[in-house]
Amino acid sequence: MLKKLAIIGFGSTMLGIGINGFILPFHLINGGIFGISLLVKYLLGFKAGLTFILLNIPVYMFAYKSNRMYFYNGLLGAVLSGVMIELLLPLNGRFHLSILSSVIVGSIIIGIGVGVMLRNHISPGGMDLLALLISKWSKINVGVIMVVMDGMIILTGLVLLQNTRLLYSLLVISIVGLLATIITSYPRVHSNTL
Repeated sequence: MLKKLAIIGFGSTMLGIGINGFILPFHLINGGIFGISLLVKYLLGFKAGLTFILLNIPVYMFAYKSNRMYFYNGLLGAVLSGVMIELLLPLNGRFHLSILSSVIVGSIIIGIGVGVMLRNHISPGGMDLLALLISKWSKINVGVIMVVMDGMIILTGLVLLQNTRLLYSLLVISIVGLLATIITSYPRVHSNTL
């Protein structure tokens, strides 16, 4: 249990740093429920972390019926991720990078956090949990499923916000999805002890 909490803490902190430090300053969006939460923040001014937690409720109700382990791990991951997004909000505007550099650095940080959590069957949020469940049933890599769902969210944001800068968000989801795919695909090393 301690290892699981450490993984969730690490992944959630990486998400909070990546989103607040590198994505929010340029009003970009991430994929999944995070992306929807950021859209709601930009459109209506709601707190992204709280919106994230609330939007996860229907997905977690579905997960509770489908796979209890994913439900418990994912619920803890989503709540802690939402809290870390709010706690690390002061990072917004602290790093002064170009938009492309910010997208690359932020995406790598987020991708590592998401990938480490997904590798350990912990979801940092609703769409990732949905991707985990779909991956389990379909045998398609969870990173590939995430990129498809996230792409639809970004395109919706592009239509709603009509800001071409959101095209950088496609790079965000591509890097996050690629890192999640690599981290979840890499074979685990099991040590046999006598």
